[in-house]
Amino acid sequence: MSKEAFDEMSVLSAIFCEQDEFQLLEESPESGIVCCIHTLVESNNEKTPLSVTFHISPEYPLTPPDISISSVHFSRKQCHDLRHGLLNRARSLPPEPMVHDLILWLQENFSGLIKTTSILSMDLRPEITEETWIALLRLDHMRSKAKYIKMVEKWVSELGLTGRLFTGKLILILLHGIKENIKQYIQLQKTVKVDVDSSGKPCKEKMMRVLCEIPQAQENRMMSTFEVKDLLSLDELKREFDLVGLSELYEQCVSTLA
Repeated sequence: MSKEAFDEMSVLSAIFCEQDEFQLLEESPESGIVCCIHTLVESNNEKTPLSVTFHISPEYPLTPPDISISSVHFSRKQCHDLRHGLLNRARSLPPEPMVHDLILWLQENFSGLIKTTSILSMDLRPEITEETWIALLRLDHMRSKAKYIKMVEKWVSELGLTGRLFTGKLILILLHGIKENIKQYIQLQKTVKVDVDSSGKPCKEKMMRVLCEIPQAQENRMMSTFEVKDLLSLDELKREFDLVGLSELYEQCVSTLA
């Protein structure tokens, strides 16, 4: 990582100094930096909270950051379009530290971006919609279980996903939501230190397996919430998959793991 990137994190933590306003989620010379800024945007004289996550590669600032945007107050389509607007802005800037400039630009241009998004959404034909997917991940273990679960719940909430976290003999994460948001979740799961190793030091999830990523079938039921369930038996686990119309997924991906 460049010295510019590390220096920028110090500056950002000083600027966004309120509680939880700036969060440094990952800092690694190999994979880069992941930070999240919780800010307020104004539209129609109302201020609304918005979370912007920056995935900064080791080549930054020569390579602009990847960006994720989430908010429970805006639709997934609006967050998706805001993200693309911010990415286009990042690509247009000179290769120098830009995170603070991007946040200021988003705040200043937010109303216009939302209006454009609303107009575009009205013109969409019904069949042109974001594709909903289902993903199933397997974790090997959770040494720091409470911290791990809290981090999973945070990511799921910020990315607008639903599903289940099953703990017990098997540790499985069942995700339901927009394909791009599921991809972002998997990237976070792989790159952020979510657990501790045998010596108690923070570590990344190196043994996660993606068992499947598939489009949601029409017969599958929508999971409207994300729930954590501690299951004692495989029969209980199978019943949970049956309840959401994923019996076939269980047979194909889970029954063979027991």
